[in-house]
Amino acid sequence: MTTTREQIKTHVTEHPGVHFNEIGRALDIATGQTQYHLRRLMNDDAIDSQSLVGRTHYYPAGYEPWEQRALALLRRETAREILLTLLETGTQSAPALTDEIGIARSTLSWHLSNLEDADLIETETVDGEVRVTPRRPERLADLARTVSPSLPSRFVDRFERLVDDALVG
Repeated sequence: MTTTREQIKTHVTEHPGVHFNEIGRALDIATGQTQYHLRRLMNDDAIDSQSLVGRTHYYPAGYEPWEQRALALLRRETAREILLTLLETGTQSAPALTDEIGIARSTLSWHLSNLEDADLIETETVDGEVRVTPRRPERLADLARTVSPSLPSRFVDRFERLVDDALVG
């Protein structure tokens, strides 16, 4: 295995759920080189990948698909904030989440849809109000302790919030 490939494998192992662009940025590797080595690592079954909400994320072997989805979304600041709030409070209404996190309803709705598609939450409408509950909360909490959003991901999420606030205001 080449030194570059070893660096990529180590980075993926240390940062499960890392997405493609983060690997190239963190290791200062050109896009084509990153693609080549990731493809080789996947062909050798050294790492796994999963595409989720427009990004491909990479994992060391051994994570089940649900855990992979959880790790990927926990790396995104707003999704992470929603999940951590739910882990702390349990079932929560969508309006209460909007108020507590301080995001537009449309932003919350988009993230809840992604989280529900990933099977990380379940939603239920009770008396006309959407209630949100985390799935597998113990495992979700364990995974949350192992990852945090990257700085570029945090900037993107914050930009989305600014645009939402400008559109709502």
